[in-house]
Amino acid sequence: MLPEALPVNRTFVTQILRILSVVWHSRGRNKNRKAVTTESSCKITKHHTVCRIYNNGKESTRMKKYLVLENGMTFEGEAFGADKEAVAEIVFTTAMTGYVETLTDQSYTGQAVVQTFPLIGNYGVMYEDFESSSVAVSAYIVREYCKTPSNFRCEGDIDGFLKKYGIPGICGIDTRALTRVLREHGTMNGMIADDLSHADPEEIKAYRIVRPVDRVSRTEERIVNPDGKYSLALLDFGVKENIIRSLALRDCMVHVLPFDTTAEKIMSMNVSGLFLTNGPGDPADNVEVIANIRKLCGTGLPIMGICLGHQLLALANGFRTRKLKYGHRGTNHPVKDLKRGRTYISTQNHGYAVVGESVDRDIADELFVNVNDRTNEGLVYKKIPAFSAQFHPEACGGPTDTSFLFDDFINMMKGGAE
Repeated sequence: MLPEALPVNRTFVTQILRILSVVWHSRGRNKNRKAVTTESSCKITKHHTVCRIYNNGKESTRMKKYLVLENGMTFEGEAFGADKEAVAEIVFTTAMTGYVETLTDQSYTGQAVVQTFPLIGNYGVMYEDFESSSVAVSAYIVREYCKTPSNFRCEGDIDGFLKKYGIPGICGIDTRALTRVLREHGTMNGMIADDLSHADPEEIKAYRIVRPVDRVSRTEERIVNPDGKYSLALLDFGVKENIIRSLALRDCMVHVLPFDTTAEKIMSMNVSGLFLTNGPGDPADNVEVIANIRKLCGTGLPIMGICLGHQLLALANGFRTRKLKYGHRGTNHPVKDLKRGRTYISTQNHGYAVVGESVDRDIADELFVNVNDRTNEGLVYKKIPAFSAQFHPEACGGPTDTSFLFDDFINMMKGGAE
């Protein structure tokens, strides 16, 4: 008798297919071609230090594009995506796959994303994998993008995708050198420019992401899985769709609410729990939201927060946040679970963190810490039924090591729902 078929983990299979596609495409595109050697060089002009890459000793003849950093350093590359310029905060992610999820994650609002992995777009674009209804990034920066993606789910290439949504891109630059600059000097602003004369250093330095949550949150209530057993209010600060899916799969009826929905309104809905989502910007800017969460903390309602939601919950309880030098962004960040004594690999996307030393031990304990820099990655509260995580347990592109946190939240809600 043949054994029964084993259950298939769709996320795991998708990840394996993506990685195999990266390896296969990298081999195939260089087959029967002469070896290409690249080198980079920098020269100092009157106002800028310009870095460019040469292939086989020759400079590219395609349309040029420049990335001008606020410290005056400039990278010369080639244009792709939309034909426009943009000023943004420049950040990098170390993820090898999941670029569709990255581009549509509203936490990147106001930022230009640098991919440290050198080949992007090899498996194309799949609209089903969107984390929101629009592209969030202001610009996209890669070493090389794939013009001929190969994937049975592919619905287009990355260049056409960026053109469709009006997002400028720059390729052909030394992203490794750029990442080193950002790591050594910290996250900084920059401009994607067609001409160096268009880059105003004062304008670049003055750029700031102002109240982005107001722009990305939905304006009307949306109900997902209306027949779910556990009624849940979710405050949308820029929610990723897979957070909603993860809750719906656990039999939750999810009321996706605008970020400024009042505590009184939420309590009148007779929900079993409250979820605080991810989102963009400086958490301390959301003064009214923090005051609202403080009210909700006094209701006894079970609360779970992720990313920005984690930070806002901490601020509502009197703790502090700070901006990190260059943030945590990628799919390979180790976090230690102080309760279970285990270490997990997590997906992260944040430029701010809760200051661990500011946590009052009478109010909360640290639940997770970052293995690399010891920054706070999670809190569990003592006087209210609440906990939070800085990383993303729902990560659609993987890994899903910490997805059990959703189950912990369901168990927290069960007492009031059954």
